[in-house]
Order: sequence, then C-alpha cells, then structure tokens
Amino acid sequence: MADDVFKALADPTRRRILDELTDRNGQTLFEICGRLVTRHGLGLSRQAVSQHLAVLEAAGLVSTRREGRYKFHDLDTAPLEHIVTRWLGAKTPKTAKTPRTPKPPESTP
Repeated sequence: MADDVFKALADPTRRRILDELTDRNGQTLFEICGRLVTRHGLGLSRQAVSQHLAVLEAAGLVSTRREGRYKFHDLDTAPLEHIVTRWLGAKTPKTAKTPRTPKPPESTP
C-alpha cells in the first residue's frame, strides 16, 4: 500500500492535483482541469488528468462519489497518516547524549 502512495506522490502533476483538492475538496474532473490550467499553466487533456486521478484513487489518496451525472473527487489523507505514524509515530523521550571526550590540546614544539 505504501508503495502505491509513494508512486502516486512521485509525479509533480499528481501532487498539484492533491494541492487543488486540499484547497477545495469535492471537485469534478472539469473543475480540476480548469484549475490546473489557470493556476499552474498545465494544459493537460481531461483523459490525462483522469489517468492521474485513477493512480491517486488506487493509492487511496482520492475517493470519488457520484451525485446524479457528476463525479466528485475528494482528498483522503488516511494513507499519508499511516506513513507519518510509521516513521514519526509515538514520540519517545530523548535520551541524554553521551558527552564527547574532549580532544587533547595540540602540543606546540
């Protein structure tokens, strides 16, 4: 699962799509395409954006819901939370550092 998340996050276009969903959740494909063009200058086809969304959905970062004939895309941060807790997990108390042995002074001839 984490491999899919890292693969999805590796592409800058997919990260921009996630940025746009962070800014405003529940967008249609048409809205996402429009925001990518106006805010980032990315002139991607709807098919290309749809393929990026499919990768994000497979990684669990985007969920979709249908209302009538519209399909809305929502950001899902659960996979990111799993990764964060994996490496940053519960904070452990910091251990005291072992003092360094001072270097002996250099002798002058």
